[in-house]
Order: sequence, then C-alpha cells, then structure tokens
Amino acid sequence: MNISIRLEEEKDFKSVEYMAREAFWDLYKPGCDEHLVVHKIRKVPAFVKELDFVAYDKDTIVGNIIYSRAKILNEESKEFEVLCMGPLTVSPSYQKQGIGSLLMNHSIERARQLGYKGIIIFGNPDYYHRFGFVNAKEYDIQTSWGDNFDAFMALELYDGSLRGISGKFYEDEVFKIENEELEDFEKQFPYKEKHVTDTQLKLIGHRLRKNRYQLH
Repeated sequence: MNISIRLEEEKDFKSVEYMAREAFWDLYKPGCDEHLVVHKIRKVPAFVKELDFVAYDKDTIVGNIIYSRAKILNEESKEFEVLCMGPLTVSPSYQKQGIGSLLMNHSIERARQLGYKGIIIFGNPDYYHRFGFVNAKEYDIQTSWGDNFDAFMALELYDGSLRGISGKFYEDEVFKIENEELEDFEKQFPYKEKHVTDTQLKLIGHRLRKNRYQLH
C-alpha cells in the first residue's frame, strides 16, 4: 500500500461522499449525515478549498479531510477566525492503517503555512490528543451554549497563536442538517437499511447530558 495525498478535485466529489456514507453509516446514529455535510461544505463561503485533501491508493480514494472557517466570539462581541475540522473520513476497508493520521498531520502543517491560528473540533480525545489537541477550556474557549467537555478540543497552530482568543465557538450553519434535506439527498445513493446499536444509545445519552456532541 502506497498512500498519497492531494487536494480534492471536482471529479472526486461523488466518490468522497459515497465513502463518507459508508464510513459513518450507523456509527453515531441510525444512518448518517456526514456525506451531506461534506456535500454542503464545498458550496458555502466558509469552505477552505486549500485544506480539502484526499488520500488515495493508486487510483482509489481512501480518505478525505475537509475544513471550514468558524469564529470565536468574546464577551465584548469581538470575533476571531479559527478553523473547524471535519468530517475526517477513511474508507472502511482502509481504517486503522494510519491514513487518518496522514491526513491530519498533512492538513495541520498546511493550515500552519496558510497562517491560521487554531483548529477547533468535536471528537474523540483518545484519538486527537496525539496531534496536540487539548480541552478547549485551557484557552478559555466554550461551545456556543457555554459548555466544556473532553470532546471539545482546540489546537494552537504555532506557539501562542490562541493567546488572547477566548469566548464561545460558533461553527458555520452548514452543519445544521434538516431531516427533509437529508432524505432528499439520500435518493442519490443506493438504499441502505438503518440500524439502532448499543453504541449509538450510549452516545445519545451523552448528548442528552451535554446538550450537543458532534463527532465527524
């Protein structure tokens, strides 16, 4: 296996969306919406085209990472621009082979070169700590509803880059998915049966305790 990374191109769009659907199906809820999120991100002003990468093995796309611009709003209503990462997708047949790490490390370095100050994510701390992400409360950054928890993380892109940046984090509206638009988008794909799993139920319980808990 020889994995390479390049910017996503328009010809890749459907392959990436299909891969995201396969990778996230039934993972966090019955079915998924990550493939629609990817589809929508590319069309909004917040999309960062320079940080939309695919990993490929020969002619097969096996991974994708995508970023959007987000903001932190402090108590004086001053806005600071940061990056929001996600979804990060790896084809099911290529998972646990380091492809996600390749995409993360490559995109983090590129984001640093482009002059961005930080990346904010909702994700699995056990996975993202390896890239330097820490609980966002260390930078006095909260969710848009004023909460902090382990899965809400921040990464400085250079020493002190988040110094003086604090407040509530707001991602782009593109992440808000309506059931009707998801059902309509699903018509473009082969039918897949949705299932309820024990891991989903545990996550739903955590979401209810935390109000919201996005994992991409």
